[in-house]
Amino acid sequence: MPHFEVPVRNRQNARRMRRALTEPELKFWNAVRAHRLMGLSFRRQMPIGGYIADFACAEHRLIIEIDGATHSLDKQIERDYHRDAALIALGWRVIRLTNDEVLNRMDDVCTHILKVIGIERFEEV
Repeated sequence: MPHFEVPVRNRQNARRMRRALTEPELKFWNAVRAHRLMGLSFRRQMPIGGYIADFACAEHRLIIEIDGATHSLDKQIERDYHRDAALIALGWRVIRLTNDEVLNRMDDVCTHILKVIGIERFEEV
């Protein structure tokens, strides 16, 4: 797998974005940080291939994007499509979630992520 140097500007933007999470991003981060979701390791605002992913689980090459209302506009839908295609070409899977899904159905969101990865959510303890 090729290694890409992350441009300084992208690293700086990612740091800035980590300090300014939206409410849905913060809720998601609190649900998955520190390996809280079945031991998975997520990073927030991770630079990947010239983009900054909202959240990424490198072990499973999974990107989670949390989208607000502007992502339903035709122009943004097209941008997201091209961005997702570029990330998929780099070997990543992309899950797009709406703010509403994260704010109101976090259990369903976590279950969906685990199904995509192939982990059974409710293992016997």
